[in-house]
Amino acid sequence: MRKIFSAIILSLTATLFLPPMAPARDYKQKFAENQIITAVNLYNDGKFKDAVSVLQEVLETAPENDAAHFYMGLSQFCLNDVEKAETELREAVALDSANFWYRFRLAMVYSAAGKEELTLSMFEDLVRDFPEKYDLYYSMAELYQRQGQQEKALETIEQIETVFGSSDMTALAKFDLLRKLGREEEGYEYLEDFNRKYSSVQVLSILGDRQLSMYNDSLALSLYNEALDIDPSYAPALLGKAETFRIARNYDSYFGALYDFMENDDIAAEGKCSYLNALIRSMDQYFFKSFGPQMDSLVSICTGKYPKDSTVLTTAGIYYYAKGDNARAEEYFRTNAETWPQSLAAAASYIEMLMYSHDWDALVTEAGKAAARFPDEPAFWEYASLGEYNRGNYTRVVDICEKVLSLAPEDSATVLNAYTTMGDMYYKLGEKKKAFKSYDKALEVNPDYVPVLNNYAYFLSEEKKQLKKAYAMSKRTVELEPHNSTYLDTFGWILYLQGKALEAKPFFKNAVMLYGGKESPVILDHYAEVLFALEEYDLAFLYWNQAKAINNGEIEDLESRISQRKSEMKRHGDK
Repeated sequence: MRKIFSAIILSLTATLFLPPMAPARDYKQKFAENQIITAVNLYNDGKFKDAVSVLQEVLETAPENDAAHFYMGLSQFCLNDVEKAETELREAVALDSANFWYRFRLAMVYSAAGKEELTLSMFEDLVRDFPEKYDLYYSMAELYQRQGQQEKALETIEQIETVFGSSDMTALAKFDLLRKLGREEEGYEYLEDFNRKYSSVQVLSILGDRQLSMYNDSLALSLYNEALDIDPSYAPALLGKAETFRIARNYDSYFGALYDFMENDDIAAEGKCSYLNALIRSMDQYFFKSFGPQMDSLVSICTGKYPKDSTVLTTAGIYYYAKGDNARAEEYFRTNAETWPQSLAAAASYIEMLMYSHDWDALVTEAGKAAARFPDEPAFWEYASLGEYNRGNYTRVVDICEKVLSLAPEDSATVLNAYTTMGDMYYKLGEKKKAFKSYDKALEVNPDYVPVLNNYAYFLSEEKKQLKKAYAMSKRTVELEPHNSTYLDTFGWILYLQGKALEAKPFFKNAVMLYGGKESPVILDHYAEVLFALEEYDLAFLYWNQAKAINNGEIEDLESRISQRKSEMKRHGDK
């Protein structure tokens, strides 16, 4: 008994101290599954880096876990590491090649990496192995098109029709491909045959458009009406019907159809605005005069149905601005801005309207309000600056520029514009040293900024100081923009002040004869002075007379100086 008992004890002891292999594997498997569930939750919450960290732990202990590789690939893709995503998904597919989603996601990564041949190969294999997956065929057809294989794409669409039957989607896709292949007539014949079997609103509208393009108004109208019998709210058919009436110059019916379009609750406001905007762009003043009341009614219907819709209010503002009714336009833009006070676009549209209307007082007020609501947008202060400038408040303009510089010190375009404006304002205020200092700061930002180079050079020439510096800056403007009459005038004038009238003459001649300088009394006056210095008196007084005819107070002493030059000419003649 003692020996038997001892043997039993030894057997139990050995059993107790053997490593429990099977339970350990279960533990690892459960641990991996739990970790993958955690990683998937992190992935779904958009915490891709955290998901990667968890999945790395799983793969360290279970490198053969296909699900871990799959979600690692998805997470890396969302972190924009396409190469790692491809590696992980390829591993997942290698571990379980029968899994549709592994292969499909790998195909998507190939596509994102621009590997179209691999993508297409994957889709071809997927269609072979999963023929019931309807969407795969369309993806494959699209890939064939991207590779220029239109015939292959057409074959794929026809395969869809064979396997799953015809639909609006297949019909339209096939029609589009036939047109791309130059088989347009065949495409329309196919649509006509399809419509006889299935009667599709989309196909009917396309057929109607074709008949309308061939001026078969009655047939086009019949097709549009047939489409509208199926779906009274189908916008392309409604607009096609309206266009049929317009081409036939049946404007009562045309606007009647458009009223129905605007009244239709099944058509989104955005679609209505899209048509209105297209119509506004195509209208001329004759159309406004002839059909203003009807257009007003269209806009009124739309704004009445959607009184707080930002797109609708903006469209109404654009319409009245195009019509020339700035007061109504301002009203709609203001309503939009007040209805949507947190919309940057609404505020900007209203302020731009005030600028176009030259309503400087309102521009300053509203731009200031918008700048307070959108402190990170310095453009509103620039609008306020424009308003103050046109009100003659040059000191206030300088203050606003200082404000803009403090708000956007790293924005080179904003800084450049601010210093440029400050230079112009300081010069108007008679603070010339500050003006030139501001211009120097602007040129530090952009040494080739032509407006500053020109103004700086011209103001120096007005002071008759630093003409060499003025010459160098003005020469650069002419090099950069040789067809600008203002810059040619500045350069020519500096040459004249340097005693180089003969060199100056061709620059003025080009400015006046070629590039619109004859519309400027200042340029004409300068050219006349150069010609006078060259003793070409008849031509000089010809241009002075032209300058006098268009001078509107821009040159205060023009007439007295012309009289003075006449006296000088007589003295030259006496000699």
